[in-house]
Amino acid sequence: MSELYIRVAEDENEEPMEIPSEDDGTILLSSVAAQFPGACGLRYRNPESQCMRGVRLVEGVLHAPENDWGNLVYVVNYPKDNKRKMEEIDAASAVKVKRGFQKTSDLIVLGLPWKTSEQDLKDYFTTFGEVIMVQVKRDLKTGNSKGFGFVRFTEYETQTKVVAQRHMIDGRWCDCKLPNSKAGPDEPMRSRKIFVGRCTEDMTTDELRQYFMQYGEVTDVFIPKPFRAFSFVTFADDQVAQALCGEDLIIKGISVHISNAEPKHNNRTSDTDSPGFRLNPGWSQLWRS
Repeated sequence: MSELYIRVAEDENEEPMEIPSEDDGTILLSSVAAQFPGACGLRYRNPESQCMRGVRLVEGVLHAPENDWGNLVYVVNYPKDNKRKMEEIDAASAVKVKRGFQKTSDLIVLGLPWKTSEQDLKDYFTTFGEVIMVQVKRDLKTGNSKGFGFVRFTEYETQTKVVAQRHMIDGRWCDCKLPNSKAGPDEPMRSRKIFVGRCTEDMTTDELRQYFMQYGEVTDVFIPKPFRAFSFVTFADDQVAQALCGEDLIIKGISVHISNAEPKHNNRTSDTDSPGFRLNPGWSQLWRS
């Protein structure tokens, strides 16, 4: 029998690739796997019933249905584990695309010594990277420092590095946070914490931390006790948390849903040293004063 080429695709809606058959009209599974790594078989849609049918596989050899491959497009089968891994990769890629280009934000610098000037602030933060803007907030009447200021960097990587650590400025420890103070009344402040729904009891905090670290730095993982089928994950970067919201991710073969983790009381002020720190709404006014 002359050599034939069978049309094979990873999905029914994708452009197929031609795979060569053997002299006896069969196709080696290895020939399919060479073009579609991880493939374990083929299936096709029956023209009459419109149902999917599997192609008979015997010792690594695929046999044509009714001894005739016809002009059908055959779809690749993958093992379930491989499919889950592919889904996880696709989900990670989707989140990265969703995040897109990372823009820098105005960071609030808390705990500044009263004597610190804008030039002092710029001199310090320039050691991390290029600074676009610095400002020390001062009382309009006295001109005295209010003990905090703002800084903005050119590079997003620099911002991430600065937020992740404490800073000794003029002999005093200071913190840099993402205040989101420019959000309007109809745009709530963004949280660094996400709600992970549909969790199973065998998921541990270490496993969740390890999984979510592929998206960004994780500062905290919390699983309620007694178990209630959900958990909370806090990131160092609120943009990572917001990019994940609305996604369905595969963890240990289970589909979990990610959504916003909103506090019970929106006007609650959190401890500024906690990973889930949210800017006191009153600071929005301080920014404009």
